[in-house]
Amino acid sequence: MRLYEIVYIFDASLDEDAVNAKLERFQGELTGAAGAEVVAVDHWGVRQFAYPINKTSSGYYVIAQVRTTPDGLPAFERLLKLDEQVIRYLIVLNEGEPTSGQSLVVERPVRSTDDDEEDESDDEADDEDDEDERRAGPPEFSGGRGRRRRMDGPRIELLNYKDVGTLSRFLTEQGKILPKRTTKVTARFQRQLGRAVKRARYLALIPYTRRHEG
Repeated sequence: MRLYEIVYIFDASLDEDAVNAKLERFQGELTGAAGAEVVAVDHWGVRQFAYPINKTSSGYYVIAQVRTTPDGLPAFERLLKLDEQVIRYLIVLNEGEPTSGQSLVVERPVRSTDDDEEDESDDEADDEDDEDERRAGPPEFSGGRGRRRRMDGPRIELLNYKDVGTLSRFLTEQGKILPKRTTKVTARFQRQLGRAVKRARYLALIPYTRRHEG
């Protein structure tokens, strides 16, 4: 069995009891047919959409983690599609993300004065290579000259596609993903970022363009 994360967006008019009744019916399809195990359920409640979905501006979000086999998912998805009060849903393999909208981070150790001096020497040696990128200006979330080791805050160990605050730091004012040459992240992280942004947009957690905001 594999651990899946399911994001439900229900009609905002439903209260918690009505949502729980639907969850019991939906997840009963998995536990009955595929012998699934419900690991966690997190009610986010009613939230405003980043853009309208079928002329609807808000929905009731629930995030569930279920351990099951892929064989049980087709019948489960058919059940979701037939329910008119399910505005949207997403089923993905869970890679360690919590049900909350937080990414997993690693606190950076305090650097010594010697380390700071060594970094400054490295920066001077790399000035010529970084000239084009400095002209464009560093992103808001980085310090110094925009180099990766100069980025403020803790290092992101696991990017959560539900972490709107972190994802927004990697988007331009037009809603586009900042290029790797600007953010100084690794190619692996850039791929994770692209996948996370696509999922967050589909779930109306962030807009496709800034015109959707407001």
